[in-house]
Amino acid sequence: MFVDELELEVIGGRGGDGMVSFRREKYVPKGGPDGGDGGDGGNVYLLADPSKHSFLDLRYKRRLRAQNGGGGKTKNRHGATGADLFVPVPLGTIVYDERKRLVADLIRPGQEALVAQGGKGGKGNARFASSRRRVPRLAEKGLSGVEQVINLELKLMAQVGLVGFPNAGKSTLLGRISEAKPKTASYPFTTLTPNLGVIKVGDQGSFIMADMPGLIEGAHHGAGLGHQFLRHVERNLLLLFLIDLSPEAHPVPDIAYSQLLEELAAYNPKLSEYPRVVVGNKLDLSDAEKRLSALQDNVLQIDGNNTPVFGISAATGEGTRELIHFLYQRITELNKGKTASDEEEVIRPPEVEEEPLAINEIDEVFQVSGSAVERAAARTDFDNEDALLRFQNYCRRSGLERALKKAGIKDGDTVRIGKEEFTYYE
Repeated sequence: MFVDELELEVIGGRGGDGMVSFRREKYVPKGGPDGGDGGDGGNVYLLADPSKHSFLDLRYKRRLRAQNGGGGKTKNRHGATGADLFVPVPLGTIVYDERKRLVADLIRPGQEALVAQGGKGGKGNARFASSRRRVPRLAEKGLSGVEQVINLELKLMAQVGLVGFPNAGKSTLLGRISEAKPKTASYPFTTLTPNLGVIKVGDQGSFIMADMPGLIEGAHHGAGLGHQFLRHVERNLLLLFLIDLSPEAHPVPDIAYSQLLEELAAYNPKLSEYPRVVVGNKLDLSDAEKRLSALQDNVLQIDGNNTPVFGISAATGEGTRELIHFLYQRITELNKGKTASDEEEVIRPPEVEEEPLAINEIDEVFQVSGSAVERAAARTDFDNEDALLRFQNYCRRSGLERALKKAGIKDGDTVRIGKEEFTYYE
């Protein structure tokens, strides 16, 4: 099964809580706070893996979570950092967030994209010791990791993309010149999903060819199957237009090329500018040479001498050797000047802007929002008296208490900050 679109929920690991602890050592007259910090939660990364060709492995794993950070320990020992989660995805994976904004485009082996950052660990009570506070009995809670839904879209990475109408012989050609075993039959739409094949060129090297489901007129509007896979064509270096030379071919060879160009240009105008080669197939049939000549005239009229035309028979192998060597040489030329850094940077999502303090009264509840105040509430252990006092002081210093009074709050009213609710008393 081929899966080229997927929605995933990714969750960074929660940061570990800081610890409240005091030094206890025999014969040592003065102890002190020694609670360690919590470890940071693990991150979730997408990793471009050349061995993957679809999202099939992730189809039943829609919720992915990195490891939580460990809690702080005694003797100023920090909690363990949560393990990062690396999710392998195919080359050519495009990542969008919930607002359909582009997050990453993974096109090189080993490229990584951070999609959910782990939460920071909380501070232990040793971090709160000062000359005025000798015995701090509070520690911070770890923050939750980023939790979001991402959408993955795959555009297959291949050097050569096979484009043609149904029954042109694309699968037969791929099966003839590579080790791929695509389904072939005498009826249209035998290819329901893209197929990849590695074509070896003697001792010189190899290249990858992608066989796309057959296009029909109106594919860019959703007709037939081709519209589901047209985006895969965008990733190819070179397009191979395979034209049926048989007497029953529809459309006939001398206009098939024009219609294919129109379909690709209607989907994405840039596709009409891609380097391409035209190949007439089924040269073993009667009068195929005449139809190949008509095809050559049509290509010459549209592209001049810029587009080479080959005649082959995928069924018998006639002409395929010359075609393979030409494709390899052309790909080598197109690859010249393209360099990839040995060490790819990790793609990180754009920085999230800090939200200012805001208060809204909803159903007699004063809803407080704002990045800073929500972080402060999330870090506070409200069952700890010292921690609660520290949060109250923060509310006064940050101007929250003043803003609540300005909003008309009264004793006994409910205040909600993030997941926490309080009853207000002046």
